[in-house]
Amino acid sequence: MPQNTIGTLNKTRILCVLRYLKTHSDEEHIVTTADIENELERCGISAGRKAVYEDIEALRLFGADIVSRKGKYAGYFLAQREFELPELKLLADTVSSSKFLTEKKSLSLIKKIESLASVYQGREIQGQIYVADRPHSINEKIYITIDVIQRAISENKKISFKYFDYNISKKKIYREDRRVCSPYVLICDNSNYYLAAYYEKYSRVVNFRADRIEAVQLLDVPADPKPPDFELSSYLTSSFSMFSGESVSVKLSFDNSLINVVLDRFGMDVMIVPESEESFTINVSINPQAPFYGWLFQFGGKVKILSPESVKEEYNAMLKNALEQNG
Repeated sequence: MPQNTIGTLNKTRILCVLRYLKTHSDEEHIVTTADIENELERCGISAGRKAVYEDIEALRLFGADIVSRKGKYAGYFLAQREFELPELKLLADTVSSSKFLTEKKSLSLIKKIESLASVYQGREIQGQIYVADRPHSINEKIYITIDVIQRAISENKKISFKYFDYNISKKKIYREDRRVCSPYVLICDNSNYYLAAYYEKYSRVVNFRADRIEAVQLLDVPADPKPPDFELSSYLTSSFSMFSGESVSVKLSFDNSLINVVLDRFGMDVMIVPESEESFTINVSINPQAPFYGWLFQFGGKVKILSPESVKEEYNAMLKNALEQNG
């Protein structure tokens, strides 16, 4: 047999050994030398024990963490992988619960995540993940959309796109014109992807649902610089549920029992001012729209809007309207 053919065969053999260890071994599942020989036979490669030993040693020198186990159940397993099993479970669960992915795409991604583990661990991941019956996007092109947006952010370019809403018949209703904006950041909020971008028509940063963006194009036009007052952490704090709008400084009074809720929402840097033995106040910049008022309402009488008066009046009007509608 020519020397180059022998070299190619040896390379193919060692890759088959590595693939078999990746897919069929872990700490709970040991493969024997005989198992590896049988796998090589299935690949059309004849090799003895000595060749298998040599391949394993070569893989170890390359950096593969192949552990030998002695005794009654002697054999090998691949110990160290790119991802640990708990990390893969976390990734799979995140994918399965992401509403911006279609069910088909979620299942496809979970399959790829499973392939990073052994077949046995992959079954364990699969057995803990449930995708059906969760609300998922019906926009199959969202991957392309996100890829173009990320390129635009990286290259500091503007984009244009069509934007739509749904009517009560679940049909797409496109806005009258193509949006042209300067993309700044993609944000995942409540399992949805949003694009925060400067929109010249409104002369401010606006949020767009990524799964309602279509036909996105990367323009050969430099993006507008971020507004001087645009700071991502503050922006996320003020934008409840990614509703766009102008931020307003609001003074709120909370019952002391809500301190953890306040810190979770506004972060550890928020200034807490004791108001009495039972309550405290904070001053925060927020977007006073329906999601913010809905967030307040869940706490009943344990929170009050102290100022400005316009926000207080709007909240009271919403409560009064809801009471009348359901009275």
